[in-house]
Amino acid sequence: MRWAVHLISTSLLTARAAALWPKPQRWERGSGFVRLAEGFRITSSLNQEPPDDLVNAIERTLKRIEHDWHQPLQVGRAEPDRLSVEAAPVLGTLQISLVDEAEVHSIAFETTRPYAQQNEAYKLTVSQDGVAELRANTTLGLLRGLETFSQLVFTLPESAEGRRDHIFYLRKVPMSIEDWPALPHRGFMLDTARNFYPVDAIDRNLQAMSYAKLNVFHWHVVDSQAWPLESATFPDLARYGAYSQDETYSASDVRHVVRYAASLGISVMLELDMPGHTASIASSFSDYIACHNQRPWSAYAAEPPAGQIKLGHSDAREFAKRLMHEAALMSSSPLLSSGGDEVNQRCYLEDPDTSAALEARNVSLDDLLGEFVEGVHSAIRKQGKTPVVWEEMVLNHELGLDADVVVMVWISSANVRAVADKGHTIVHAASDYFYLDCGAGAWLGNTPNGRSWCDPFKSWQKAYSFDPYHNLTKAQHRLVLGGETLLWSEQAGPENLDSIAWPRAAAAAEVFWTGGSLAEGRRRLQEALPRLHDWRYRAVARGIQAIPLQPHWCALRPGACDADEDPL
Repeated sequence: MRWAVHLISTSLLTARAAALWPKPQRWERGSGFVRLAEGFRITSSLNQEPPDDLVNAIERTLKRIEHDWHQPLQVGRAEPDRLSVEAAPVLGTLQISLVDEAEVHSIAFETTRPYAQQNEAYKLTVSQDGVAELRANTTLGLLRGLETFSQLVFTLPESAEGRRDHIFYLRKVPMSIEDWPALPHRGFMLDTARNFYPVDAIDRNLQAMSYAKLNVFHWHVVDSQAWPLESATFPDLARYGAYSQDETYSASDVRHVVRYAASLGISVMLELDMPGHTASIASSFSDYIACHNQRPWSAYAAEPPAGQIKLGHSDAREFAKRLMHEAALMSSSPLLSSGGDEVNQRCYLEDPDTSAALEARNVSLDDLLGEFVEGVHSAIRKQGKTPVVWEEMVLNHELGLDADVVVMVWISSANVRAVADKGHTIVHAASDYFYLDCGAGAWLGNTPNGRSWCDPFKSWQKAYSFDPYHNLTKAQHRLVLGGETLLWSEQAGPENLDSIAWPRAAAAAEVFWTGGSLAEGRRRLQEALPRLHDWRYRAVARGIQAIPLQPHWCALRPGACDADEDPL
């Protein structure tokens, strides 16, 4: 089949259910069919030449339509639709445009703006007589609408024996979709320090994220075990702190990830977790690290090896600020994380330099910690970014953090209200809903009956049941910025990234896309499962090794594999 991208630069704006994930906010549909013309095109009518990343997005959409070869998940697959499809009107063009002659910016530009200035809304209509239009306020909105359109297209294999051509078609037309995200921060966190992920694995994960309309790659790039991020300011960090020189991220690698992510509508939020989780710095700057590799490790750290940046050490504090400054220059998100979780008190109290500072200045450990955090946050703010911390920074310590500091709540969803009561903006990251590594058993070597600390396994159903506004007052709803799915890599790597993450992370993506905008009772597992099946089958066709949710037999028979409510 022949496909073409036809782009028009003009001052005039031309003018069973389909399975979509995440679910649109408004979605009206009929019962008819349209089939795509052999020369189907996506045409762009803008008031100036379309940016390159929009052109690329159109080309990707056409390729997905042609190569997904995805048939409806029903008994007989596409065959029951054959007569209707063959008699259906022909759709020759999807016309895309911006509303009210809006100014045209690249997708990358729109993606990396402050959240208050981002606009991902779009409207997609497909008529019964073969007319389709996609309109948005920004190229980022057009990108989201193109993903939706690609998920509407099914494949009918040709009936003539030996032919390879297919008919591509849409069901349930006429159709009208008005869609926008309820929450602006919809992320996926990947830990690339405990085990290394090559850039192509990160790229593949970014692609999967874009299929679910996730928009933030939270890159937990360094930790105690390894420092793979190359630094122009401190080149010895990766030279001696990485697992090997083949397992590092160069400045070029980071630029590639940032640019590629932006073209997919995803910003990159780097995290340099400190002052804890920094033992890998000791390989090159040992004078800056307290209790390095101290034993027993469990007394000094959450995981081996022990080691934290010294507090009250002026050179170490300046070192951390310069690192954060460099990270801010690399990161494309309006946010940057300084971490701050699992600070070990004993490590500092037994460290001679920190103890000396405490005594000489007659201050508390929180005083020194607050001084350190304020220093790194000042470096973040100088680059126009907002600091992000883990919840302990506001719940376990009295640091006097500025009110605009964003807090990621990870230990338990029960802690969300306490953070909200302190007035901080919240990113949901609760281990009891969104930690993908839970339930895999203990990774410590001498625990044959051990379990992961956050057991049990977090199923897609568990993530999907999350309420972003649970236990918050109506006035506190405004504090919810969004949420993330997180993959810590003690037992994960590029080999099993896809199977651990997908399609479970897509379940959380819909939660944060729809937010609290769905009427009570509308987020139901029985309604969601067929759509998530469909997303997973398409993801596999696009090269993501997402695991099955059920036997194939069940996927073809929605509801047939639900638990019996009243078993005999």
